[in-house]
Amino acid sequence: MIKKILVSQPRPTSEKSPYFDIAERFGVELVFRPFIKVEGLTAREFRTQKVSILDYTAIVFTSRHAIDHFFTLAKELRCNIPEDMKYFCVTETIALYIQKYVQYRKRKVFFGTTGRVDDLLPTMVKHKTERYLVPMSDVHNDSLTTLLDSKKLVHKECVMYKTVSNDFTEEEVKNFDYDMLVFFSPSGIESLMKNFPNFDQGKIAIATFGPATAKAAQEAGLRLDLQAPSEQYPSMTGALQHFLLMQDE
Repeated sequence: MIKKILVSQPRPTSEKSPYFDIAERFGVELVFRPFIKVEGLTAREFRTQKVSILDYTAIVFTSRHAIDHFFTLAKELRCNIPEDMKYFCVTETIALYIQKYVQYRKRKVFFGTTGRVDDLLPTMVKHKTERYLVPMSDVHNDSLTTLLDSKKLVHKECVMYKTVSNDFTEEEVKNFDYDMLVFFSPSGIESLMKNFPNFDQGKIAIATFGPATAKAAQEAGLRLDLQAPSEQYPSMTGALQHFLLMQDE
C-alpha cells in the first residue's frame, strides 16, 4: 500500500497543482524534495571556455535557470549587456522572466509557444544575420547545435550552469521511509545512488518521467513500476493518478 511518496521536484507554488488533488483523493502524503540542484559557474570557470558574451548579438534562453546564470555571470564578468541585444526564448513565461534583470519594454524579445527550439527556429531564421549565444547546463545533448547548424545560423553553445547532487542530511537519510519515489531526470537517479550507495529497493515503487530517466534507473539496477509519459497519460500527475487507482482495486 502506497501512503508516502517522494517527488524529486520543488513543491508546486500553486495550490491548484494536480499533485494536491492526488494527495486528497488517495489519502497519500506527498513530500517534495529535489535530488539535484543547479549551480552557476564562477567567472573563472566560464573563462576557460574562451567565450566573449559581447561577440554575440542575440541570446537563446531555454529556461529561467539560463536567464539567472547568464545575467549573474555577465555582472561578475563586468560585462555591460547592450540595449540592442536580442533575446529568443522558448516560451513566453521564460521571456517575461527577463524582466527580473532588464526593462522588458526596451528590449527586443521573441518567444515560441511550445517550449521547443524547433518552434522558435523560424523566427531565428528571419534574423539570420544575428550571432547567437546559447547558455546551457553541463548536462545537455547536441540536438540544439544540430538544429541551428541545419539552418546555417551563426551560433555558439556555452555552459553557464551545472547540475549537481542535492545531498541528503544524516537526518534525512535516517528518516527515508517512502513507499514510492518519482524521478524526472537521470541526474536524480545518480543522486539517489550517491546518497544511498546501499539502496535496497524492496517494495519501494519507482516512477520515472522520460526515456532517459527510465534508462538511467534500469542501468542502476532499479525496478520500474511506472513510466511516463505515455500516449494515454502525457503528464506524470495523470500517470500517477492512474497508478494509484490500480493499486486501490
